[in-house]
Formats: sequence, C-alpha cells, structure tokens
Amino acid sequence: MKQINTTFEDYKIADISLSEWGKAEVTLAEHEMPGLIALREKWGDQKPLLNAKIAGCLHMTIQTAVLIDTLVYLGAEVRWMTCNIFSTQDHAAAYIASKDIPVFAWKGMSEEEYTWCLDEVIKFNNHEGNWEHPNMILDDGGDLTKHLINNYSEIAEDIIGVTEETTTGILRLKEFEENKTLPFPAINVNDSVTKSKFDNKYGCRESCVDAIRRATDIMMAGKVAVVAGYGDVGKGSAASLSAAGCRVIVTEIDPICALQAVMDGFQVMPMKSAILQANIVVTATGNKDVVRQEHFKMMNYNTIVCNIGHFDNEIDVAWLEATCKKSTIKPQVDIYQIGEGGEKQIILLAQGRLVNLGCATGHPSFVMSCSFTNQVLAQIELFANGYNYDKKVYTLPKILDEEVAQLHLAHVNAELETLTRKQADYINVNMSGPYKSSEYRY
Repeated sequence: MKQINTTFEDYKIADISLSEWGKAEVTLAEHEMPGLIALREKWGDQKPLLNAKIAGCLHMTIQTAVLIDTLVYLGAEVRWMTCNIFSTQDHAAAYIASKDIPVFAWKGMSEEEYTWCLDEVIKFNNHEGNWEHPNMILDDGGDLTKHLINNYSEIAEDIIGVTEETTTGILRLKEFEENKTLPFPAINVNDSVTKSKFDNKYGCRESCVDAIRRATDIMMAGKVAVVAGYGDVGKGSAASLSAAGCRVIVTEIDPICALQAVMDGFQVMPMKSAILQANIVVTATGNKDVVRQEHFKMMNYNTIVCNIGHFDNEIDVAWLEATCKKSTIKPQVDIYQIGEGGEKQIILLAQGRLVNLGCATGHPSFVMSCSFTNQVLAQIELFANGYNYDKKVYTLPKILDEEVAQLHLAHVNAELETLTRKQADYINVNMSGPYKSSEYRY
C-alpha cells in the first residue's frame, strides 16, 4: 500500500483513505481508455505540456483521474475541481490528492463551497497568499471561465486559452465572443464529432437508465417516459429508455429534431400533453424552465423527474422547495408532496442536476476516452500555438477528429477498409484523410 504524503495539504476532498480504492478503479478504467493511453505513448517523451499550468473544472470521476494523469504525464502542472456539486466520485478525488495533485472536489458540497473551489483552483504554488496564475483552462460548462472573466480579469492576459467540454459552456463562450469580452482563444471540444456524437449520444444511451434504476429500483418496461429535447443527449436518453422497454414521448421546439424523433419511432407532443401520460420525465435541452409549476401539478402519482442536461435550471426545483413538503428517501432521491393536501407526490432525482453523475457513475470509460482524447489534443494545440489564434471560439480540425476515432478502433476489434488511389481521386480526398468535408453532418 502506498504511503500517503501527510505533508501535502493543498486539497479539499471527502476522505483521503479512499485513495487505494480509487487507484484500483483507475487501473481498470485505463484499459477502457485507449485514446488517452495512446497519447501518453506518442507524446510522453516530448512532454508537450511542460510549463503548462492547467486549472481544470470538470466532473471529478475515475475517468477524469485518467485524464489528469495523462496531462501530468505530458508535462503539465494541474489543479482540479469538480464542475458539479453532486458528481464527484470521492475515491477518484482521493486518488488524485494522494498523488500530490491539488484537487477540490467532494460529493454534496454546497453552492458556497463550490464558489470557494473556483477561487482555490487557480492558485498555483500558493504560499501565504502569494500565488502564480494558471496559463491554461480546461472547463466543463463554462463556470471557471466565467468566474475568471468576471472576478479575475487582471490575470486573463496570462491565460493562453481554454478548452471547453460541453454544449452549455460553448454557448457561454460564444456569448463572450459576440460581446467581444472573450479575453483568450477557446477550442470547442464539444463539437468534435468524437465528443458530441459519442459522449453525448452513446454515453447517455448507457448512463440514463442506469442512473434511474440505481436511484429508484423501478421496472422500466411498460412505463411512459418523456424526454425533453432531442439533441444528441436527448437522442441517447430516448434510446436508453426505449431499449429498457419504455414507451418514449419526445418534446421539442426544433422542427428538424422533432422530425428526427418521429422518424426514430417516437411520439412528439408538447410537455403539457405529454406530462399527463408520463411515469418518468428526463430533461435534456440545455435550456431553463422546461418543467415548471403547471407541469408538476399535472403529473401522475410518483412520477420520476430528473435532468441529464448540464445545469440544474431545466427543472424548477426552487418552486418545489418553496411550495411542497419534502422527504428524503436517500441521498439524491427526494419526494415532494404536491398540492395543499399532498394528494400526489413526485420523485426528484439528484436535486435536478445531472442524474447520471448524481445517482450513478456517469458515462462508461470508453466513451469518455473519446471526449478526453480531444481535450488533451486541444490543450496541446493551444499551449503550443495559442498566441497564433484570435480571441475566438475554434473547433479541432477534422483530421484530429478522425485520429481520435482511429485510436479507439482496435479496442473494439474494428479494422478499416483502405481506399485505392483511384477511389480517393474519385471522391476527391486524400488517401489518409480527412474523408469528409467540414460541412459533413454525421
């Protein structure tokens, strides 16, 4: 058993004694994360992130621990925090702290503690209040980027760039860009095909039902499930529920996504109509106020309500807290009595936050390898060439997207066909890729 360094105190977690458990799970996860391991083998000797000071704000899970290990292996100095108050796996945080990597993450922190973490994660080599600034940001949801811009504008000039993991964070970055208040370049990792079409869709296809089952032990088959939003997350969630035997109804504002849902075999209708049939409601829009007071009042007895979008404002939890009697069944599973006499009740999971991380362990390691391989490539690119970029939001080139996919094929026993010269010329592509134009929609 590794001897824990008792003099290292630059962290705040739940329990450092969980580190050996975390280490064991990291070993399992590494086998399922071939992309990150391949990057270590490819770049390890060159240390392309040497002198990078990366402040990271992303769910502190076992898979994230493999990402952090990879960044450090490639030369970076890292400080880390969770991006969600309920998503931390405490044994993963303990593993990172045991390696003398500053980490600020524990499951069930308060909003005030979360803000404290935002302040602490940027303080490199802090000695009695004197600290060095990060020069790179790795974000999920945009909280750290927004916090820096709004509260630490004086250090923005030290930041080479930010890489952003999720849809909501990209919306924030584009808003900063449009307002000309983005102080450094950003790479949109979310819109890499090997992120959005894999993490968002295939990840949710496995983790959505997993979370609901762990939280409630409900029999899914035969239930009516309403999925709000049919983007990639909604598509994965609807597929997850359908595969478990649910009859799925989709709500949408976008006619293209609505038509996709119908062509995939799902009924599409407004929430006010769908809610009357629902046994399960999953929000996946990235918007706010999707499930509101009027919807709660129309719900069936013991309707399960949860969110798989990034933030907690899709469901009006504030109304439930202010209006309804609450009973906690177990952590992240609460019952609210609706109406003056409490004649009906609904079951809210993870307090309206990410259900797959609040009530389960998130996406499988393999699909997170796709996402995090993109993150590492984006960090390497920005750190090496960030000063050549304008203060705008960029995506990784398609050739790197294809490389990420290529790194994962052997693990699932897939072997590519090879173009002949005549075939490549016929469709006007390079024999080694990229094989699609930037306009191609997968």
